[in-house]
Amino acid sequence: MSQTITHAFDAAGFDALLASQSEPDWLTTLRREAFEHAEAMSWPERRHEEWIRTDIRMFQLGKFGLPVLDPADCDLTETEQLHQLVEGVELGGRIETVDGCITKESLDEELAAKGVVFGSLSKLAQSHPELVRPYLFTAFDPDHDKFAALHAAFMSGGQFLYVPRGVVVDRPLHIGSILTDGGTDTTHTLVVLEDGAEATLLHESNSTDAGGAGLHLGSIELVQKPGSNLRYVNLQEWGHKTYHFAQQKAVIDRDCSLQWTIAAMGSSLSKVNQSVDLVGPGAHSQVNGVMFTEGRQHLAYHTLQHHKAESCRSDFLYKAAQQDKSRTVWRGMIKVDPAAQKTDGYQRNDNLVLSHHARADSIPGLEIEADDVRCTHGSTTSKVDEDQIFYARCRGFTRKEATRMIVTGFFQQIFDRITIDSVREALGAAIARQVREYE
Repeated sequence: MSQTITHAFDAAGFDALLASQSEPDWLTTLRREAFEHAEAMSWPERRHEEWIRTDIRMFQLGKFGLPVLDPADCDLTETEQLHQLVEGVELGGRIETVDGCITKESLDEELAAKGVVFGSLSKLAQSHPELVRPYLFTAFDPDHDKFAALHAAFMSGGQFLYVPRGVVVDRPLHIGSILTDGGTDTTHTLVVLEDGAEATLLHESNSTDAGGAGLHLGSIELVQKPGSNLRYVNLQEWGHKTYHFAQQKAVIDRDCSLQWTIAAMGSSLSKVNQSVDLVGPGAHSQVNGVMFTEGRQHLAYHTLQHHKAESCRSDFLYKAAQQDKSRTVWRGMIKVDPAAQKTDGYQRNDNLVLSHHARADSIPGLEIEADDVRCTHGSTTSKVDEDQIFYARCRGFTRKEATRMIVTGFFQQIFDRITIDSVREALGAAIARQVREYE
């Protein structure tokens, strides 16, 4: 793959990026505004509550650039072998991305005939502005911090899914995002489901080298209209020298159903904000999270379940296991607005620490402004039970086999909530591969 030019994340790089793009004026205006805001912003303060447990002093943006790629040169066929969620799955469409460059996109003709749109966000913003413009940056906030503003200014490639009113996409759609060693990905994923629509989207993020370096400045926007149903799976396995900064948000309306599954096992440092806004009565969200870390990985996920309408349910469960000298940080919040009476909110984070040097920070929280609600939260942190290891070894298991069995059992509650067989099996296999001897 050849990289002809690399744009730095500065004014000259921004102007060069705009010159290389063919996009509508309204999108360029959004970019310019985001870049102006990014230039005016400082990097996050270490003393800020959101960043106090995540040290980014070693991160240097100047080491990374946004490459201009020739699509003919970035078609890496072997990258499809990195994907784990699609084995035995009949897909309705797929998009392949390498370093932010769309290399392949396809959609079943029957789905296209029903009005489903699935492809490059950059291209569709030009060809279908009436679908993209009303929703882009409506869930995502470019002013959240400097990373978000830089993403909005420099986003490249990206994926867009639009499902019209009442259309059911009966086969999963797949997005594969690939980073080469030292590469940069600034793709933006936008999903819009109209009233009564249904879809399943599988999104995998991988590096070509498990130990590869790189930078991901990304965002996910999920917009659901009344009565729609979405199953969204996001598997993150970036290389272990990759920085991963992302804003991920869903806005779900009346009587919507969202099952959002996240698995985070890659990157050197991750700082992800994930939130669900329940804005219509009867909306229901289920968020399932799996984190498994090793080496010196640092994964920080901050989550928000924001109840803005009455009679909504949010069900949140994250489980994390830590090996070696790795660390996970989870900071969760259930926020209930005054109008959100009859809220049913649940959040839980469980941690299994697999070494004496690993660490898990877990900070659940509630902010309730309504008086007719049921909100519960909890957190646990523990080590592998030596009695369980002993009894397993008495029955012929090695210590490693026993540990793997215990770790798999720890995550089983998450696996039982996943309704897609290929996802459940792939996550179980990925975690089992990484379990080493427990000391």
